[in-house]
Amino acid sequence: MPNFELTSFHLPFIRVIIVEDHQVVADGLERLINDSENMRVIGKAYNIVGCHELLEAALPDVALLDVGLPDGNGIDLCAQIKEKYPQVKVLMLTSYCEFLTISRALDAGVDGYVLKSSMSEEVIEGIRTVASGGRFLCEEANVTIRKTERHLLELTPREKELLQLIAEGKTLSEQADKMFLGQNTIRNYRQKLNVKLNAHNTAQLLQNAKELGVI
Repeated sequence: MPNFELTSFHLPFIRVIIVEDHQVVADGLERLINDSENMRVIGKAYNIVGCHELLEAALPDVALLDVGLPDGNGIDLCAQIKEKYPQVKVLMLTSYCEFLTISRALDAGVDGYVLKSSMSEEVIEGIRTVASGGRFLCEEANVTIRKTERHLLELTPREKELLQLIAEGKTLSEQADKMFLGQNTIRNYRQKLNVKLNAHNTAQLLQNAKELGVI
């Protein structure tokens, strides 16, 4: 007997598979998804072995994975899926909201992260968002990441001063004059700011700084 259930649907539906070891939860998710306008569940698996069998039988647009599975975890499974089926989008659906779990999932390549306690609308929005190529974090997961990043982020007084001058639109020479430093030193500070705030340009630097509450 296979470790999965397969159902056939045709385009233009977003094709979804569910990998969840509790059948009651999987069945509830299936009803929720099938009741939505443009998506259908094409299969369900209850463990990692079943997921691989299901993927070989029918390739979905989105794989909805639980973290805790009887023969492993969904984070490692995500990495396996991304390596073998890079076109499949992965949305993690779990009860775990700790920063390290979310961070590990993102590092493994998940396209979205939704909690089982999330509203039904967030689950559907998450599926639609990742299916269209976007990244989705439910509100609670997003708050967890932001709080932790804000706590971990430490800027020196000089870096904070430079960030404020950048926000005020000061030029490189003006920044150097205001801080009584050479322009090369300012460039070094700026490079460190970009690394700390995960930014590649001024607009992104300021946007990330605002989101983290450091300006």
